[in-house]
Amino acid sequence: MASVSTVMNEQTLEKDTTATVVKESNPKPMDSNANSTTIVPSTDTINVETEISTNTAVVTASESSNTNCNDIAVLEDKRAAKCIGRSNKGVSWGYCMEQGRRSTMEDAAVVHPGFMEVCCKDVGGCMAPECEHATKKSPVHFFGIFDGHGGDQVSTYCANELCEIVAQEWERGSTLDGWSKRWEVAMCKAYERADNAFKDEALAPKSAGSTALVLIVSACQIIAANCGDSRAVLCRGTQAIPLTADHKVSQCFSVSSLHLLLRLYVPKLDREDELERITSSGGDHDLKPWVISVPEVTFLTRTEEDECLILASDGLWDVFSNEEVVKLACKELRQQRRLRGVNDSPSPAWYVSQQVLKQALDACSYDNISIIVVDLKIPKIRRQKKL
Repeated sequence: MASVSTVMNEQTLEKDTTATVVKESNPKPMDSNANSTTIVPSTDTINVETEISTNTAVVTASESSNTNCNDIAVLEDKRAAKCIGRSNKGVSWGYCMEQGRRSTMEDAAVVHPGFMEVCCKDVGGCMAPECEHATKKSPVHFFGIFDGHGGDQVSTYCANELCEIVAQEWERGSTLDGWSKRWEVAMCKAYERADNAFKDEALAPKSAGSTALVLIVSACQIIAANCGDSRAVLCRGTQAIPLTADHKVSQCFSVSSLHLLLRLYVPKLDREDELERITSSGGDHDLKPWVISVPEVTFLTRTEEDECLILASDGLWDVFSNEEVVKLACKELRQQRRLRGVNDSPSPAWYVSQQVLKQALDACSYDNISIIVVDLKIPKIRRQKKL
């Protein structure tokens, strides 16, 4: 059976960029001779925030008697105290989707660049509150993967609506103590609202549901909310840092919130797909109250060593470990950065998503696959010192 692929364009993230939802409920079959995914490169070129690296002279005591070591140390401290992502406009991304060997495509993926314009200090977790970037409004980015089952109604709804619901709930939480508490409450309430929408059977059958993985990326923080078995991993240097934990029956005893639910309900489940549905986030109202829609929310501070984020549905993680994906992604990303200019399109992240998808298909993944790659490095323009 020929595979069916949906590949969307990449864009550089910056203010007022239109959000893009990836979904093809009636995908068109590829040509029977096709061996690769359809590529639809972007023709747009957008200005990117850059860092300029120059060769600078070293000032020594012999060259300037007015130089004071303490003054230099203070100056270096001030220069070092910056938001990790600066204005957060240098982030770029790319993604792709593949129906694979499944009869239908039930995954959905979404990118909302700059879905909020908020000062880094107000977002919370700012590592340089005195930095010029910390007090200016900057884009906060939203990335989501939704793996539907029993139909694509719930995953499509989440891709279209969850971002706006999260923004609304965050605004309502201004009176809460602590920035992390505000985000956690906003995520939980947003997931609950999305789930409650499907009490209306006109939107989807009771058997339909979806996982929900969301990452919020500010200049200094990465906020993850996950319910289900989609996964997000951060490449930091050469390390693979998991940002989420899979919510599966096989991991039930490591997730305390599911322990009692699984103990009560699992013996009554016969089909494998029902076992997976027990840990989905939205829909599945025929399994209430055993199915929950409360996300696990985590926070991680960004560092200068962070390379990229990889979000994907379980079609990828079924055949590759976190470490294998990170090793492949980092190698490809660094190579593409060397080959491509700052404003070239498609971005290096898009090529990485393509390569990771190809490897998953070669490894015989049987599920739908959705992959988002987010390049966290600020592009650099290197200029030689003029002699």
